Amino acid sequence: MTKFELEYIIKSSPKVVYERLSNASGLCEWFADDVNQSGDIFTFIWEGAEQQARLLQKKENKTVRFHWLDHQDESTYFEFRLQIDALTKDLALIITDFATEDEMDDAIELWDISFAELKRAIGV
Repeated sequence: MTKFELEYIIKSSPKVVYERLSNASGLCEWFADDVNQSGDIFTFIWEGAEQQARLLQKKENKTVRFHWLDHQDESTYFEFRLQIDALTKDLALIITDFATEDEMDDAIELWDISFAELKRAIGV
């Protein structure tokens, strides 16, 4: 598995974006068809298929990190990080994920589509 990072600029406040990254109701607006949460386990549902992830880390208006439960490698995760550029004051959403070399292009395309959905959900 190869770690990769994608950076997207979003014209919104960290608080508004963080709400869409850190809880089930926010995540189902853009990331999955439905999301259920039980403790630190999130169940993501896409077209009837379920995938579960454990919430590993959460810092208000800063980061949210998950680990897919079906991934054997405990060191893999996907993370949403919010960062404000000191000069431009632009808000960046930095997504960290892992993929195999042959899945990398598809993974990046999925994040691009997901980010477009996030922007739509926020209204920017």
